[in-house]
Amino acid sequence: MASGLYSSSKPSLSSSSSSFSWLFLLLTLLPLSLACFAFLLQWPGGINDWFTDNYPFPGMSPISKKSSDSGCVSLLGQSHATSFPYLKDLNLDHKIDLKPKICITTSTSAGLEQTLPWIFYHKVIGVSTFYLFVEGTAASPNVSRVLETIPGVNVIYRTRELEEEQAKSRIWNETWLHKFFYKPCNYELFVKQNLNMEMAITMARDDGIDWILHLDTDELVHPSGASEYSLRSLFREVPADVDAVIFVNYESSVERDDIKEPFTEVSMFKKNYEHVPRDVYFENFKEATHGNKNYFLTYGNGKSAARIQDHLRPNGAHRWYNYKKIPNFIYLDEAAVLHYTYSRFSDLTSRRDRCGCKPTREDVKRCFMLEFDRAAFIIASSSTSEEMLQWYREHVVWTDEKLKLKLLKEGILTRIYAPMVIIQELREAGVFTSVVTSAHMSFSNKSSITRESSSSQATVRKVLEFDDTDDLVGESKVDSALPPQSPPSV
Repeated sequence: MASGLYSSSKPSLSSSSSSFSWLFLLLTLLPLSLACFAFLLQWPGGINDWFTDNYPFPGMSPISKKSSDSGCVSLLGQSHATSFPYLKDLNLDHKIDLKPKICITTSTSAGLEQTLPWIFYHKVIGVSTFYLFVEGTAASPNVSRVLETIPGVNVIYRTRELEEEQAKSRIWNETWLHKFFYKPCNYELFVKQNLNMEMAITMARDDGIDWILHLDTDELVHPSGASEYSLRSLFREVPADVDAVIFVNYESSVERDDIKEPFTEVSMFKKNYEHVPRDVYFENFKEATHGNKNYFLTYGNGKSAARIQDHLRPNGAHRWYNYKKIPNFIYLDEAAVLHYTYSRFSDLTSRRDRCGCKPTREDVKRCFMLEFDRAAFIIASSSTSEEMLQWYREHVVWTDEKLKLKLLKEGILTRIYAPMVIIQELREAGVFTSVVTSAHMSFSNKSSITRESSSSQATVRKVLEFDDTDDLVGESKVDSALPPQSPPSV
């Protein structure tokens, strides 16, 4: 009996011991779990940084878990598993399904040291297509052969046939651009830009582009205010009834006279008056001019981007218009075009060398639209190197630390680092050198003349066709192309 009682109570004691073991284990693990959870909550990037893939820029794709590539680099040096497509085999995936599709058109004579950072920066922020109308250095074989190998970049050469065909184009035979005809230097460039923009509209329509933007190669778009640092994101947020948006321009404010690469050495900019409270603008106007006549050295009326639609036309290098209606446009509250003007001392002589005007106050009016360009040309044409450098330091370079600090606090000046960081990371990742090396290795024996005649001629003829039945709507309100303009003065 006793043995029976003993054997029947043994399982009960074993079960009780097991329950105490589980309870002890639970009490031990619970504090540890809570501590780990608290650690995750305090992590600077939040829990999402541990469990989700973050894409810093559009067009970047996650690395496959099945393979590793030593060339995979995050643009901002973070640990996210992302790769820049050019680092592997220089074949950029356009991802044509991404909307909206954005293009930039430009007229340039710049070399690769300026055009490559300009192109790839805008690729990073969402631009898929470029229409480069090239001449001078940009049209030379060593430069153009590189540009032609970059996916999404269309190179159009300024040939005699192009000029003859553009002389028959619609806008050449209309009145709104005529006052800029047959004048040298900046006026000639202004007319070329409009003719090229007219061609780019048709090319963009054929390529299924949604938005078109005209920029110079010393300008970078700063898509501040969007949900991510992306032009594509910015344009997705524009209301459907808006035909065009206006980016105000911020102007570079250099702090040294020995800058070589403005995109990676300049971080201080003067804000446009549209982004500054009126009272602050006028109270600080004199100090903000930095000893010059106007608030900005050069233009102050920004740049515009337009939806590709029927009857679209350029209205000067800074705006777009429409033959059939008055476009509905809005100013962007935070985004801007960063204009790196006169950011290098050598910019003084380069402008002088491109223009054959006499260095007199009367003759420079034939060549330049803006007052500072005229003054700079006269100085560069009639002064010694030492005198030029002194003038550059007095009128362009910001060295007064107290004044800079005051204007930064007032919101006249601002610091912008994103373009600098992106382009520097692209350079350190070897993107630019890889593109140049690849282009020269794969260069064929075909001459640039053959390329031009086989591809450009048909495009020129097609692009310059237009319908004579279109009436110019709103011509009385826009009786002339909009030239570069300075902000208001006191």
